[in-house]
Amino acid sequence: MSDTGFTLDDLMRILREGSGETEEPAGDPAGVEFADLGYDSLALLETAGRIEREYGLTLDESALAEATTPRALVELVNEHLARVRA
Repeated sequence: MSDTGFTLDDLMRILREGSGETEEPAGDPAGVEFADLGYDSLALLETAGRIEREYGLTLDESALAEATTPRALVELVNEHLARVRA
């Protein structure tokens, strides 16, 4: 866990660990929808659980459902981290 917050690299690492993927997606995945990256809702639930355990927070399910891209999920996690650390 980084003291500087949750990064796209952190998210991509957690996604790869959960899916067993070893390669990073080509290009910049930040604005690409998770479905287009090959991640379904079950993979995202697993990812959310891993984030919650690793970073010690609880993500709001409705907000999580609205985070359809890696960039949106990183922003959501950082918002939660800011509240926890405040």
